[in-house]
Amino acid sequence: MQLLDGKYVSEKLKVEIAEEAAKILEKTGRKPHLVAVLVGHDGGSETYVASKMKNCEKVGFKSSLVRYEDDVTEEELLKKVEELNADSDIDGIIVQLPLPKHIDPEKVTERIDHRKDVDGFHPVNLGRMQRNLPSFIPATPYGITLMLKEYGIETAGKHCVVVGRSNIVGSPMSILMARNTTPGNCTVTICHSRTPDIKKFTLDADILIVAIGKKNFITADMVKDGVVIVDVGMNRETSTTTKSGFKLYGDVDFENVAPKSSWITPVPGGVGLMTIVGLLKNTLASANKEVYK
Repeated sequence: MQLLDGKYVSEKLKVEIAEEAAKILEKTGRKPHLVAVLVGHDGGSETYVASKMKNCEKVGFKSSLVRYEDDVTEEELLKKVEELNADSDIDGIIVQLPLPKHIDPEKVTERIDHRKDVDGFHPVNLGRMQRNLPSFIPATPYGITLMLKEYGIETAGKHCVVVGRSNIVGSPMSILMARNTTPGNCTVTICHSRTPDIKKFTLDADILIVAIGKKNFITADMVKDGVVIVDVGMNRETSTTTKSGFKLYGDVDFENVAPKSSWITPVPGGVGLMTIVGLLKNTLASANKEVYK
């Protein structure tokens, strides 16, 4: 068993991103600019956005945070998105989810200019991704492919099973692994809450990507020897044994599954760190006009 070490890969790639950002600054006199919009005071969202801002600074990006209280109207939020769309100094826009119940997240996502949609959630980017055209790829799936590539994980001709069908991870991940790219060229099965006997499929997986949001859902009896496992789960529970007061668990029972795997991501220290890298690379690509001229 070997670790797919998100900390190692993310730090390596952030050095490369910083070098590219420095070239942009030297050439144009401006830094790649990411704007995050945060509504309310959800603890997880606060943490994620702070991490994104910190990492922007680390690689030489400019970052800006737009904050609203929970009672902001949908109309006001959409108007702000349009203002950000029109600002030529901004390369990337992210609106942190979840949003309050009175705001339609799909409406907000679709209002973001797809040329600045560095989260990769806009229908234009998702459609272009499916057609294997230049696009901004959703950050978590993008980060996973970067990790697989860094470690030289063979994917062509392999059976990849994706557990979870969310628009943020599972669905785009299944598309990426099936595309005629590297990594890619897998035969892909996607499982979800309505799949009967998921174990039947996970046992046949050469590559198993799990994003279902249930602590230790994948157990040792559900995988075959030599499987490559990517655990996207981030399940937080209170703990008296940690300084932070909580502990993170993946969707995979790491302790018992790891000995059967050839490669596996830890939680924490795996996919979460690569998600940030995916976002940074999308923002860099936007600043360089690599996707949309």
